[in-house]
Amino acid sequence: MTNPHTLEPARVPAVGGYRWELLVLLWLAFFLNQADRQIFSVVLPLIRTDLGLTDAELGLIASALVWTYGLLVPVAGFLGDRFSRRNILGFCLLFWSVATLFTGTCSTLVQFILLRGVGTGGGEAFYAPSANALLGERYPENRSLVLSIHQTAVYFGIILSGVIAGYVGEHYGWRNAFYLFGSLGIVLAVVFFRRVPRDVPQPVGTGSGSGEVLATARVVARTPTVVLLTLAFGCMVFVNVGYLTWMPSFLVEKFGLSLTDAGFSALFYHHLGAFLGVLSGGRLADRFARKSPRSRLLIQALGLLLGAPFIFCMSQSATQFLTYSALFGFGVFRGWYDSNIVASLYEVVSPRVRASAYGLMLACAFLIGASAPYWLGVLKPTLGLTKGLASLSAAYVLGGLLIAGAALWFFRKDAAVASESSESSIQ
Repeated sequence: MTNPHTLEPARVPAVGGYRWELLVLLWLAFFLNQADRQIFSVVLPLIRTDLGLTDAELGLIASALVWTYGLLVPVAGFLGDRFSRRNILGFCLLFWSVATLFTGTCSTLVQFILLRGVGTGGGEAFYAPSANALLGERYPENRSLVLSIHQTAVYFGIILSGVIAGYVGEHYGWRNAFYLFGSLGIVLAVVFFRRVPRDVPQPVGTGSGSGEVLATARVVARTPTVVLLTLAFGCMVFVNVGYLTWMPSFLVEKFGLSLTDAGFSALFYHHLGAFLGVLSGGRLADRFARKSPRSRLLIQALGLLLGAPFIFCMSQSATQFLTYSALFGFGVFRGWYDSNIVASLYEVVSPRVRASAYGLMLACAFLIGASAPYWLGVLKPTLGLTKGLASLSAAYVLGGLLIAGAALWFFRKDAAVASESSESSIQ
């Protein structure tokens, strides 16, 4: 029987060193994607002081970005299966970078929601489905490792944005942090269009666009493994956006750190652990998946279940050392989960609709998780950030149990159906 992992459509020519240049450029784009998203959380105390916004309003701005992302990412996935992914990636990079730059001009809640939430979130929504599909089809034999390398851009982007945005905000004003990162993204977009040749999209069907969208949605909804992976992803996103939004402020309030130190500490220790975890998780998954592809899901489940105690300790620890140690442990096991988000999904969906399926998965997960910054902001005056952040550990436990259930009860059948669909599509 033909191996379904060899049936990837050759949408991008492997000429010379091009495929490595593509990985580098996409890594840089993903770096800015995450950095631009994190700037707001780092300079949040400065914005609150300067503009007099409440904690709930600041949480609403952060949630608006995630809600916009969740609503638009399925559209991005369907377009990624039908149009030039190079053009989609270049234009979305340019769009979110311009929105980030102009966020520096905001002075009201509505302006932040429109530019930060709708503009930046809308542009970033079109990145992940096309980028991961493009990389996934170029490296079918080392998919987890390559996607893990791409995923490390998240950690570097968040860490460096914490340091740079905190320093720029403290010394030159919070507006200049947005101007800096927005300008860098515009420059990268120009380089991306000049260096990456346009790819030729493959036909994915002969029906109407809306019919294909509904057909793909039905396939995804009828695949239990995908449904459970999506719900677990929602649990992870809930924890992640809540932690990223409020952890710098938590360290400022609990330990009296400066904005620069809090921005660095909140992000560095966690993402250092995540960097090590995503690489080790990717290698472990690729190794064990040769014998049992279900191993990718089991590693994800372990990542969430083992990471939950560290989330609880992260907020409850009485000293900075214990807090940072918990952040590191939380990061390591978060990396195990991250390393197989896309690779696990690709085991149970046909290559023809991977961008679409990933777009739907992202949409549902981010719509589930988007409310975390807002609710933590609402509860902050009464419950406090310590208890609020500690409660996030329950979402990790739930997510781990959902993935374990998918691996044990549904994966074998769903993977077989995806394999048959892959083979029939080339006959």
